[in-house]
Formats: sequence, structure tokens, C-alpha cells
Amino acid sequence: MKIRESGMPNRDTWDKFFNPGEILATLGVNDQITDVSEFGCGYGTFTIPAAKIIKGKVYALDIEPDMIRMANEEAKKQGLANVRTILRDFMAEGSGLADESMDYVMLFNILHLEKPMILINEAKRILKSGGKLGIIHWNYDPKTPRGPSMNIRPKPEQCIKWAESAGFSNVVRYDLKPYHYGVVLIKGVLK
Repeated sequence: MKIRESGMPNRDTWDKFFNPGEILATLGVNDQITDVSEFGCGYGTFTIPAAKIIKGKVYALDIEPDMIRMANEEAKKQGLANVRTILRDFMAEGSGLADESMDYVMLFNILHLEKPMILINEAKRILKSGGKLGIIHWNYDPKTPRGPSMNIRPKPEQCIKWAESAGFSNVVRYDLKPYHYGVVLIKGVLK
């Protein structure tokens, strides 16, 4: 099941919206993390930099064969052997990853989908206890140059509410200027 249209531009334009390495560092992706999963990997904008940082593998899922192909090509071009792309309808079939197998799950620019709790609950299932859920989305601001329409674009408070209702805690929120916000939560309760 394809998610609702996000207004994703071509790759050259898309890459100008982010400094992926800086965003990943801000959201706690570091060399202490073993395995990461990214739902909706797109062009590999965050997959490739994450693979360079972590000590394990990045499992990059997408429903679009072209996105998987591009992420694979970029991983090969950069000599990365720790990227595993998975062509999968994760909304209908889940991720196919083992229970409690991931240290970090990236839900970046994807929670405008019709049933976000399916994805958040799948992230919870595959995260280890104490694992991190990272969320990025476009600011709830019609002046952003791209992004899903305002009627489906989630506010940060909504993303936090969804994640907390699934059992995530320890919310930390970030302003990822100029167009995005970020949220990191922990699976379970940590003090």
C-alpha cells in the first residue's frame, strides 16, 4: 500500500533540504549503535550517511523499486557493505525484521501516511528495549517549499502523542531548521 503523496521532489532538489550527517548526529545516530532500520528509504538520503556512522547494518525499506535501486547503487558507489535494502510493502506486510533486533528506527518524512500507528507499532516491535525511535517531518507551515499537503502533515505534538500511546517515552524534540522538526523517543521507560 503506497502512502499518501508527500510532494517529494527530484533527488537534486531533495538533497538541498538536508545535511543528513548533521541531522543524524543531532538525533543520536552514532558509532555506539549497531543496527538501524529506515522505513521509506527513498533515495538513501539518510541510509547512506547512517551506514557510515553505525557499527552494524542499515536495513532500508521502501515499496518503490526505483528507490531501492538508487539506494543500492549509492551504497555500492560508496563502498558500503552494511546496507541491506528491502523492497517491501511494510504497511501491509510489516518489515519482516525480527522482534527486538534494532537499536534505532528512522521514520523520516513518512508519518503523513493514513495509518501512522501501524508503522509506529512495527517500529516498537523491532526495537530492542531502550532502543531509539527517530522521527523527522516537515514543519507544520505552508511556507515550506515542499512536503505533504497541510491537511495530512502531522504536527510534532501529534507524532509524540502517537509514539507515547505505543509505549515510547523520554521525548526530546529538535528544530531542524529551516524546514523540519525532529523527535527522538525511547522504547520503554527510562529515567
